[in-house]
Amino acid sequence: MSRASSGNRRHSNGPARREGRGRRSTARSPDLPKGLDPVFGVHAVESLLEAGQLPELIWVQSGVASRRLEALAMRLQQTGAALLEQPREQLDAVAEGAHQGIIAFCQPLEFSNEEALFWRLDEPCETPALLLILDGITDVHNFGACLRSADGAGVTGVIVAKDRSAPLNATVRKIASGAAESVPVYQVTNLARTMGRLRDTGIWLVGAAGEASAELFDIDLDMPCAIVMGSEGKGLRRLTREHCDHLVRLPMSGRVESLNVSVATGICLYEAVRQRSAAVSRLATG
Repeated sequence: MSRASSGNRRHSNGPARREGRGRRSTARSPDLPKGLDPVFGVHAVESLLEAGQLPELIWVQSGVASRRLEALAMRLQQTGAALLEQPREQLDAVAEGAHQGIIAFCQPLEFSNEEALFWRLDEPCETPALLLILDGITDVHNFGACLRSADGAGVTGVIVAKDRSAPLNATVRKIASGAAESVPVYQVTNLARTMGRLRDTGIWLVGAAGEASAELFDIDLDMPCAIVMGSEGKGLRRLTREHCDHLVRLPMSGRVESLNVSVATGICLYEAVRQRSAAVSRLATG
């Protein structure tokens, strides 16, 4: 997945770095660095290092939190990033959730495009492609949770439409817990047209719809396929639905009519993982 290059640049409006490693400025809080995305939370910030996306500026909460995060802060500072201690109020004003005492500012994530998707599918692969298509998922918490499940299931990539889709922002990165940096996310202009191209390349499209007659567990997912999930409330759009090879539903035994889309996504993806693991086991035992 293509990402904006992080490098070791400093923004002209950012705070000047003090001489010497490990020394921190406690000056008045500067303005937010323009052009950089905040990534908050210990796990999300650690994932930056694992993904090789280096931050340019780090804010650590002053006081006890600063000492608790000393090791992580020093690892990040060794990448060349400037480090500043800030009062908790300053971090609270930036983070849209629990920041756990640390915020790293780095280059924004970028979506990959449709051509990159098909280049990826043309590459040799030992296992059948498993894609996730999100149709109209605009809630950043659901988007981040879907990316996290996609990473866990080892998907080939996630496909979203240019319109009516959540951005790859700080909240998504926090909820995804590192998956936003590791899972390729492809943004396409015309989702129905892309689904048609996928079918032409041999990808089966399996859409989740509450009114479907077939259950998820009745469909063979041990093949190159894409799981297609619609938005909560409206579900799959008409054109998206029409381009699916199969429509499936999750069995619901209680009073609740449907599940949260991120929960349903995880179930669908891991059913594909289960079937594929079972197929490998059958081949191994002959």
